[in-house]
Amino acid sequence: MPLPWARAVVELCVSGSGGGYPSDLTDEQWVLVEPLLLAARVGPKGGRREKHPRRRIVDAISYVVRTGCSWRQLPKDFPPWPTVYWYFTWWHDDGTAERIHDALRDQVREAEPSAGLIDSQSVRTADTVPAGTRGFDAGKKVKGRKRFIVTDTLGLLLAVHVVAASIQDRDGARRPLLWTRLDHPGVKKIWADQGFAGRLVDWTAQILGRELEIVRKDPGQRGFQVQPKRWAIERTLSWITAHRRLARDYEQQPAHSETMIRWAMIGIMVRRLTRGRPTTRRGPRPLSRVNQ
Repeated sequence: MPLPWARAVVELCVSGSGGGYPSDLTDEQWVLVEPLLLAARVGPKGGRREKHPRRRIVDAISYVVRTGCSWRQLPKDFPPWPTVYWYFTWWHDDGTAERIHDALRDQVREAEPSAGLIDSQSVRTADTVPAGTRGFDAGKKVKGRKRFIVTDTLGLLLAVHVVAASIQDRDGARRPLLWTRLDHPGVKKIWADQGFAGRLVDWTAQILGRELEIVRKDPGQRGFQVQPKRWAIERTLSWITAHRRLARDYEQQPAHSETMIRWAMIGIMVRRLTRGRPTTRRGPRPLSRVNQ
């Protein structure tokens, strides 16, 4: 049994000034997410009763996405990392993560978008990533994977696709453009940079019946300048890479990388939806592990 002063020090370290980690959902944010999760199993006929609260699982996933730690290095006050990872893969497989993301996006933007933007981002991969899922981007000199994202004009994610970095923009963009056409039929025009020029423009018009407009730099442009029609998607890419787990790709499967991006956007959207409201975080976590 630790001394009283030692217990107080540990409690301060565990709870922090806000009673939790900065990545934890506030009570107001959890109200938005909780109804979108499938009902927990309660047993006896509905399966074994779940041992860990769903909120702790979501907080643990958010912690990994935000801090970039490995699953095995989750702090001990979260549920065991195999449990958290199991929920992550389960919610990926049954579409829960995508459903939560899409529902929150619909709350942020009530009207169906009529225009979108597409861009790609090449990121390095960890050594543990299978070699068959990565490649070399000769243009950006990056060995790893490439993310294709389609956003609306607010920068909210409409589609995401992760491939090897060796895939050309005009080839890798077809699938996310197709998904955007199927899931968001109201999007009639999509803006892209010069890397998407060429036969992709004709394919988008002939196959998808949509306009892909190439935004070109001014002939006299020197250095970096913000493109009026493309700044929103550039900002979204900055939002994504601000999450340390996404500054480099660590996932074994490209599809899990896409889900990681959705979890990052979930955190961004719940903060936007609760912006300006008083925030309440849960109190200090139990110290049962400290007493053992």
